[in-house]
Amino acid sequence: MPRPLTVVQLLPALEAGGVERSTIEIAAALVAAGHRAIVVSAGGRLLPQLQATGAEHIALAIGRKSPMVLRHVRTLRALFAREGVDIVHARSRLPAWLGRWALRGLPAASRPRFMTTVHGLNSPSRYSAIMARGERVVCVSATVRDYVLRHYPQTDPGVLRVIPRGIDVAEFPHAPWPDRAARQRVAAFHPALAGDGPLLLLPGRGTRLKGHADALALLGRLRGEGVDARLWMPGGRDPSRAAYVAELEAAAASHGIAAAVAITPQTSAIAEAYAASDLVLQLSHKPEAFGRTVIEALSVGRAVVGWDHGGVGELLRELQPAGAVAPFDARSLLDTVRTMVTQPPSLPGTMPYTLQAMQAATLSVYDELRDAPRASR
Repeated sequence: MPRPLTVVQLLPALEAGGVERSTIEIAAALVAAGHRAIVVSAGGRLLPQLQATGAEHIALAIGRKSPMVLRHVRTLRALFAREGVDIVHARSRLPAWLGRWALRGLPAASRPRFMTTVHGLNSPSRYSAIMARGERVVCVSATVRDYVLRHYPQTDPGVLRVIPRGIDVAEFPHAPWPDRAARQRVAAFHPALAGDGPLLLLPGRGTRLKGHADALALLGRLRGEGVDARLWMPGGRDPSRAAYVAELEAAAASHGIAAAVAITPQTSAIAEAYAASDLVLQLSHKPEAFGRTVIEALSVGRAVVGWDHGGVGELLRELQPAGAVAPFDARSLLDTVRTMVTQPPSLPGTMPYTLQAMQAATLSVYDELRDAPRASR
């Protein structure tokens, strides 16, 4: 039986986001399988969650963009040698460079294997290219795989492994449609969402890239046709982006829909938000690498309408094709939403994109890399 692995994951910090979530999920899977999981980052609010998995954390500010960060190369090299590390798994660009430089100073025969995960569609550059230079490169979607091969054509397709992100379906249980009890609970906190008409949900942080303005224009058209629709945008209200919130509120007023819109901070009960809604929107202007919102909503049993590009389009075309709309085609968006709020499309009976599948596939890549012959250098 193979000996347990020691795997080090490198990322800037443990504050919030998909990279951080995936790091913790894989650390938990490693520990559960009897391996040793070490995470190197600057720490952050998710550190207790990581430590609860049984993983170890080493605090180094390896994501700080300063010449001083180079001093961590020697620290990482000593860590890799001291702890008998088998695999170094980098999840972000600057930590990947530091990890790669640290590995170069170790004997080739015993050097830890180096792999990366491409979590996003970063602007192509020599700096970003490090994410395509792992001995194995995990891509979180076929969209990402295609992006890597298109912008870094020197990449060996044989080292790429598509491992989509996944959700714990127990955290996103199927809910009846409509779920009037969930709607009433939500409306108790946000009175603008009360009523019997359809509730549209657009979750996403407060930035223009998430398509809030498109959602407001859509609601204005629906209500102009006499549809008593409401719109909830959890995450749209960010205290650090007061000017953007004011812009959204002004847009809602100009469309005559201010009383039917709730722009709120993020909710910790996102599964309840999906259950309360009738339709979920994904209108990001920038193509997403994956599109977690799509699988979360579908797991709860809510149809999704989104722009047909990036990871969102990829998921919709596979799981719920009727919801894929040509990017930025406002007329098609209106027509699709108008139909779906009264006649929801058929949804997948099971969710293939599970947390357990993602964890198992990633651990399989670790095993594969440990046993793979080393390339001559």
